[in-house]
Amino acid sequence: MDTVDKKKKILVVDDDNLCLLIAEIMLRREYEIFTAQSGNEALDHFLTGLFPDLILLDILMPNMDGWETYNKIRGISLLKDIPIVFLTSVSESEEIKRAFSMGAVDYIIKPYKYYKTI
Repeated sequence: MDTVDKKKKILVVDDDNLCLLIAEIMLRREYEIFTAQSGNEALDHFLTGLFPDLILLDILMPNMDGWETYNKIRGISLLKDIPIVFLTSVSESEEIKRAFSMGAVDYIIKPYKYYKTI
């Protein structure tokens, strides 16, 4: 019997619909994409049983910014080992250092370029 490999899951958290759409278009062929427009919506995904393989997290969001969202995710023991990459327009070196000191696995500055090979 053939086993079908399941796609790895990525949760993209950003309050900008266009950024969510771009990330989904860029990643959906290789990954199962879930989106959230706020930190609270991301946390709601976890309550419904979503355990992604990776989280892409914006910093500049209303109500609960990416820093607070990151800390809340890390405070949940079942989620503490999920890699988190900040995907944000915040480009100050102090903020980048802060992200890595908190344990982020990478930091990508928007706007980003994507080159598709044929």
